[in-house]
Amino acid sequence: MQEIKRSGSQPSTKGPAEYFTGTVQVDPLFPPMDNSNVSAGLVTFEPGARSAWHTHPLGQRLVVTAGMGWTQCWSGPKKEIRAGDVVCCSCGQKHWHGATDKTGMSHIAIQESLDGKAVEWLEKVTDEEYLAPVTAD
Repeated sequence: MQEIKRSGSQPSTKGPAEYFTGTVQVDPLFPPMDNSNVSAGLVTFEPGARSAWHTHPLGQRLVVTAGMGWTQCWSGPKKEIRAGDVVCCSCGQKHWHGATDKTGMSHIAIQESLDGKAVEWLEKVTDEEYLAPVTAD
């Protein structure tokens, strides 16, 4: 059986202030199916917006679809990400991602749940962490 989720058929939600800084919109793309624990959403960050630090028990893939943003793994350098980039976050790796301070960014976030949980939210990214210099690849 084939199912089509029509654009606009699922309500957008605002990224909760307890997990995000700034204005973030989350558009669900698909929930886990019968024999799968994989889900995805389109997340749009306005300039200055970002996630809190968090982990995923089975990792996460981010497909940057528009704009330019930043991402960082704990104890690692902050890196720039742009439309067309794919970011692979390892299982359990503490990280954050979001827009730059001057440009918006959208990405498709794909993750798998373990025992019904896809993400573990941690502390917010400080302004000092967020505005630290970007490291070139």
